[in-house]
Amino acid sequence: MIFLDTSAIYAWTDRGDPRHAEARERLAAVLRRQEALVTHNYVLAEAISLVQSRLGMAAAVRLASDALAFEVEWVDRAAHQEAVRRWEQRGRRQVSFVDEVSFLMMRRRGIRMAFAFDADFEAEGFAIFGAGA
Repeated sequence: MIFLDTSAIYAWTDRGDPRHAEARERLAAVLRRQEALVTHNYVLAEAISLVQSRLGMAAAVRLASDALAFEVEWVDRAAHQEAVRRWEQRGRRQVSFVDEVSFLMMRRRGIRMAFAFDADFEAEGFAIFGAGA
């Protein structure tokens, strides 16, 4: 199981992104390995909003529809509150709240690998799928 981050979703969605080709290669590798991609609803909301803002409504709607192929964990009240507590304790602006929720979810589910282009995942001790490949 591989966690799917906004940074990867955006990179494979935007043909103009400098990491687009690499993101598509990594996605193809995930599919070849038949690995499950899991994310949470906060990542989807963030990614869909980013795509809408930068690429337009049609691309955002396509992403929202395509997201049905991912396993999506819905953040409940308890997970949200725990992420707020951890985020506040961290006290660094560099880590986003969505990333804090991601780290919490990954730990709770025993996920060690992220499909991401966000260095915060490595700094948090997670492996990056396809990095260095």
